[in-house]
Amino acid sequence: MTASVLRTRRNVFSLMFGTLLLLAAAAAMSLPATSAWAQSADQTPSESPTAGNVPGNVLGNTADSEFWRAIRRGEAGSVSIPNAQAGQLIQSEGDNWRAVRNGPVTVYGAWAMLGIVAVIAVFFAVRGRIRIDAGPSGSTIERFNMIERTAHWITAISFIVLALTGLNILYGRHVLLPILGPDIFAAITIAGKYAHNFLSFAFMVGVVMIFFLWVGRNIPKKQDLHWLAVGGGLFKKGVHPPAGKFNAGQKLIFWSVILGGVSISLSGVALLFPFQFSFFAGTFEVLNIFGFGLPTDLTMMQEMQLSQLWHGVVALILIAIIIGHIYIGSLGMEGAFEAMGSGQVDLNWAKEHHALWVKEVRSGPEAQQPAE
Repeated sequence: MTASVLRTRRNVFSLMFGTLLLLAAAAAMSLPATSAWAQSADQTPSESPTAGNVPGNVLGNTADSEFWRAIRRGEAGSVSIPNAQAGQLIQSEGDNWRAVRNGPVTVYGAWAMLGIVAVIAVFFAVRGRIRIDAGPSGSTIERFNMIERTAHWITAISFIVLALTGLNILYGRHVLLPILGPDIFAAITIAGKYAHNFLSFAFMVGVVMIFFLWVGRNIPKKQDLHWLAVGGGLFKKGVHPPAGKFNAGQKLIFWSVILGGVSISLSGVALLFPFQFSFFAGTFEVLNIFGFGLPTDLTMMQEMQLSQLWHGVVALILIAIIIGHIYIGSLGMEGAFEAMGSGQVDLNWAKEHHALWVKEVRSGPEAQQPAE
């Protein structure tokens, strides 16, 4: 057999073998498509992929909208770790908390503090310092003893530190950080955090002390209405409505500190010991008796967020009130600071601002003669 004939036979065999391989490959590639077509033809309409759902209750390429709506609403799944809160992927109330804290609380709080400072500045420019109309007498009378002054200064000093450190938490990142720089601001903020946490207990002690020391003297009376009607004589020289040891204005300060102090202390305790107290759920249950319709099924995270917001709101209100109190007790009124300084006030000052109390002290069974 010649070489040309052998070469021809090999070419024919190679051509036939290659053709068979191509046919086999084509058949193999067509099998999945044929199977899928047959399966699709056998499916009922309910098993067909619809709106992102595929047979077998498995999510397809398109997310199940109801599934994500449930997650967005805060529904929690199950987790195998001790922290059950980790089963909640999204806590939507966090957005609300951030919006309220960085919005109304921060903005209105700033306006309240700036507003009271502006009012005081205008009042001082128009009225000036409130002087003793009769002039100092040279004689004094004891207004507050050592225990009373101690209780006042424990409350006052701790409140001032708490106010400054709290304002730093709320506004420091926007006001102090650009001025001081990150290193100094971080050091001040960390120190302020510890001061805030520990001095809060001193404030609570002070609030309890002044409550038991002065609650009997701060019960509202009919004469307080007259004091309020004439503005306590603050706006007009020579006007001195009669008052006991505490006038109506001081009674308003007292109850603001007591009620606000208790409220801010409770929310502060909830923040100091997170996820331990459910103050708002119980409070809402009581308020719902009067038809408020507030939610009572609150998670611990919601309790924390409400505590933080309430803590900030009450603190800002108290700060605005105390700014006015500090002004009247120092620069605003002659002879007022001595009441909490030495405890002895000028007799003429006492007669003008607390005439009923002076009469009570001087005519009582333990009448006190003016100190020379």
